[in-house]
Amino acid sequence: MLTETDRERIAAAVTAAEAQSAGEIVTIITPQSDPYRDVGLAWAITALFLALIAMEFAPTFALGLIERMLGLWGHQWQPQSVLGFALGVAAVAFVAMALMMEWRPLRLLLTPAPIKHARVHARALTCFRVGAESRTAGHTGILIYVSLAERRAEIIADQAIASKVAPEVWGDAMQALLSGIRSGAAGDGMVSAVEQVGQVLAQHFPRADDDTNELPDRLIEV
Repeated sequence: MLTETDRERIAAAVTAAEAQSAGEIVTIITPQSDPYRDVGLAWAITALFLALIAMEFAPTFALGLIERMLGLWGHQWQPQSVLGFALGVAAVAFVAMALMMEWRPLRLLLTPAPIKHARVHARALTCFRVGAESRTAGHTGILIYVSLAERRAEIIADQAIASKVAPEVWGDAMQALLSGIRSGAAGDGMVSAVEQVGQVLAQHFPRADDDTNELPDRLIEV
């Protein structure tokens, strides 16, 4: 995902940002926030129903096609055999789509954007609760989270920061993150985002003389 140089640059950016503020920046990057296997199953079920609908609205065409393929000229179809054929077509459609959806890029492509957004946010929130929320004495932790496959990012702040800084203030940092992901330079995007988050934190939470480093500066890869 990143080079060792990228990791070192991100950690150095976090250290520099925290040297000017009481904020504690946690950086996390992940290849993908969710496998979306339920989405793949939903598409397979959709293919099954579409096959049955096609049989319902064009039975003559479907039965004629199978007659030509199998050489069943003038075959007299009985209700039981028609039902069996329909179920067979539906089963083939389900299995074929399920196998296609095992290919991760296709599964990701066919996952609706709102679902991606919700899953990335949920994973980022879980990481925040584990790695940053209420982990500092002043509740000044902030998470910068990047999910590469979905090309999405999240910035989530702890209680003290959220009470003073509106979410839209992180817009420039978020833009830097997304630009870096889309251009294939996630490391550059993360460094820029850390620097911009650090500037905001320095304005609202200047570093005290007795301030200590409470959270790791290194990039966390999950």
